Amino acid sequence: MAYWLMKSEPEAFGIDALKARPRQIEPWDGVRNYLARNYMRDRMNVGDLAFMYHSNCEEPGIYGIMEIATPAYPDPSQFDRKSKHYDAAARPEEPRWYLVDVRYKRHLARPVPLANLRAQTERLKGFKLLAPGSRLSVMPVSPEHWEFILALEGTGSMR
Repeated sequence: MAYWLMKSEPEAFGIDALKARPRQIEPWDGVRNYLARNYMRDRMNVGDLAFMYHSNCEEPGIYGIMEIATPAYPDPSQFDRKSKHYDAAARPEEPRWYLVDVRYKRHLARPVPLANLRAQTERLKGFKLLAPGSRLSVMPVSPEHWEFILALEGTGSMR
């Protein structure tokens, strides 16, 4: 099993919206970064777990856990001229963009704010979210970082 972090603005789609979906499953669409796409297409597997990270909000941080519910498949929004994610260069026979469906697992008992993560630079050395200039919406999380972040959930802070 692999672990991931997937970012979304909670106003666009957050952990509460995922929980409210029928069957608590939703396509993770609109990814338009090649590295993030490659992670989903080439490395994610059904059953992997992902943190849902709320970005661009009052208190950015990790708010929940999702499970990868499907293998990657072409993102249909790339072919839809009415979609904000339309890509004129994409062709059904040669899709450029992929997505996976994610399934709600649970909210964290306590969200883990970005400030708490940044306060743990020694313990989270190499955690891609904390790298300078990191803007990826999908990134791997090491098993060690995964377990440490879950421990932060239980205490609220490890300061």
